[in-house]
Amino acid sequence: MPRFFVDHALHPGATLQLPDDVTRHVQVLRLHPGDTIELFNGEGGHFDAEIVEMGRRDTRVRVGEFRAVEAEPPYRLTLAQGIAGSDKMDWLIEKAVELGAAAFVPLVTARSVVRLSGDRAARRQLHWQRIVQASCEQCGRNRLPEVAAAQELDAWLESLPTSPGEGEMRLLLSPRANQPFAALPHEAPRGNVTLLIGPEGGLSADEEAAARERGFTAIGLGPRVLRTETAGIAVLAALAARWGGW
Repeated sequence: MPRFFVDHALHPGATLQLPDDVTRHVQVLRLHPGDTIELFNGEGGHFDAEIVEMGRRDTRVRVGEFRAVEAEPPYRLTLAQGIAGSDKMDWLIEKAVELGAAAFVPLVTARSVVRLSGDRAARRQLHWQRIVQASCEQCGRNRLPEVAAAQELDAWLESLPTSPGEGEMRLLLSPRANQPFAALPHEAPRGNVTLLIGPEGGLSADEEAAARERGFTAIGLGPRVLRTETAGIAVLAALAARWGGW
């Protein structure tokens, strides 16, 4: 069934005019009055809805039954990712949403190819948030992960408490790590999980040291060095399998 995100309060029995971008999507799919769709607003669960009226530029629906359906993993993971170049970041965010990431922090690091600030950074944040929305529509998630504003790694580390809270886990992916992924616990932590990954070229030794001082544990994925867009997806998939996130 076609699914759409709408940034509105939803109530059974209400009649709602769909946003312009959703109307365009409905038209592309060649839906008609009487067809049923799903709507979600990112707060959990989704609503059945019936198309009741379609014009050339607008679509009205009647909101139906609420369904408390969730597709979230039993842990909350924030992906702190060194900004990757080209369209790699777009692809990574899309797939990370599918694999259960709950939040994203784009980071500018010493070896970042892409450096964002000002209006350009704001535009990229909005672009990435739209990718999150589209990925949730596709994969069935009803809670919308948030993309933070791009920021310098040092400033982000300084904003964190000096040590993880109770049940919290901070992980740093590094080819220099002595601890393998297999050493992680087999049960999901009770608190938040933060996964820090560098951009192309990885994090510098000084950046890794600064992360460890803030309570991050360096883990490795074996003898092969993965590309930045591969590394995050590999860890998210492995954690989902290990901690019951599928």
